[in-house]
Amino acid sequence: MGALIVIFGGIGVYLAEHEHKGANITTIGDALWWGIVTISTVGYGDFYPVTVVGQTITVFMMLSGIGMFVLQVSLLSQRSLRRTERRLKKTQGGELTKEVQTLLGAD
Repeated sequence: MGALIVIFGGIGVYLAEHEHKGANITTIGDALWWGIVTISTVGYGDFYPVTVVGQTITVFMMLSGIGMFVLQVSLLSQRSLRRTERRLKKTQGGELTKEVQTLLGAD
């Protein structure tokens, strides 16, 4: 998914920027590098869009990168919470205490 966003976003920015006066994204290689740096939210600043279309694509790519990171973190935390819940059920003889149920949201 991320690779497709980088490829299509990079191509879109290249098409919007490469002929614009003052643009620093002038080759497809620059555009793809810019896409990787943008979606990973590193943002070196060596390449950046100067047109409104390029800047709009940039916003979507940044939000996509942040969204993919948040998705990964939520999946890991959900897995950790389920593991902790199973461990607590085993130690409590299958019954969770009222405090643990409240913390886990399992009222």
